[in-house]
Amino acid sequence: MKLLYITNGITGIGGLERVLAIKASYLADNYGYDVHILTLNEKDKQPFYALSPKIRFYSIPYTGIFSYLSGLRKTVREIQPDIISVCDDGLKGFFVPLYLAKPCVMIYEKHAPKIILKKVKSKSLFKKMKSQIIDFLMNTGGKLYDKFIVLTEKNKLDWKKLSNIEVIANPLTFYPNQTSSLKNKKAILVGSYSYSKGLDIVIETWEKVVKIYPDWVLEIYGKNDEANYYQRLVNKYQMEKNVLLFAPVSEIEQKYLDASIYVMSSRYEGFGMVLTEAMACGLPCVSFDCPYGPSDIITEGEDGFLVASGDINQLSEKICFLIANNEERFRMGQNAKENVKRYLPENIMPQWDILFQHLPFKKK
Repeated sequence: MKLLYITNGITGIGGLERVLAIKASYLADNYGYDVHILTLNEKDKQPFYALSPKIRFYSIPYTGIFSYLSGLRKTVREIQPDIISVCDDGLKGFFVPLYLAKPCVMIYEKHAPKIILKKVKSKSLFKKMKSQIIDFLMNTGGKLYDKFIVLTEKNKLDWKKLSNIEVIANPLTFYPNQTSSLKNKKAILVGSYSYSKGLDIVIETWEKVVKIYPDWVLEIYGKNDEANYYQRLVNKYQMEKNVLLFAPVSEIEQKYLDASIYVMSSRYEGFGMVLTEAMACGLPCVSFDCPYGPSDIITEGEDGFLVASGDINQLSEKICFLIANNEERFRMGQNAKENVKRYLPENIMPQWDILFQHLPFKKK
């Protein structure tokens, strides 16, 4: 079966790229799918994450909508796929079935929550109307697909007008044989330096933690703090030795294994893949119960804690509880390592194979 993924890029270091590399490679290597990946403006660039050598790559220039349409149609005619899966959270991705006159069965994979549209900071009428129009266009475009895939059950709440929606979670990116000793006085957060990840919140939270446990450190691994906003915030609280900001690293698995607690301060998430990665390394997690993802992944009091979104006091209290109670930290870490197995690729990828096998294929 010939499968074509259409996405903006595969050479970046984001979660979408990482998950796509795992899924595409698994389908090619374990199920024998003939997998192709089409990206934009990535000619002669190498993927950041390892992919199966069986996968074929295509890149088209994107200088505007006309170059996009032309390159898209030409490449699809060349490949003649049985299935097209679109992984593009931009508005243009919702209307690929129209651009291509739907040559085969088509799937849309939604990785970001629609809640982003609701976070309109300005109260201007123009911005509110723009958000409503985009929401309408997304719902309209979503109906053009044979299947519309979201990552969690709660993500379905964003798409009540769609009848073609299904839930398939992201597969684990790794599951090491090693487990964190949970003895290092270190917590970790992995995510971009962006508003959605709430790093301003976790820095303020950590100030409360270090007042009680001054020898504990929070390591943050992310990208795009070009204005040094978060470093200046760390400096403001005089926590240069307690909050350390790092660029992304390829050996992030080892960073999890060196830590003892995972903290998630996100204002919203599409899934929360970093939670599953941390749990695979045996870390108990403390997270805001934000839309959407953490409540699907964390079992309260068993492998971590969910606290009310934005509640800094409760977040710091749960972190301090895990620091103070070694036995509970170890118990939750062991549970996390076991519970997260439900996200192993061998448990998630059969869901994709079943979906693909039952799609209403067109005769060529």
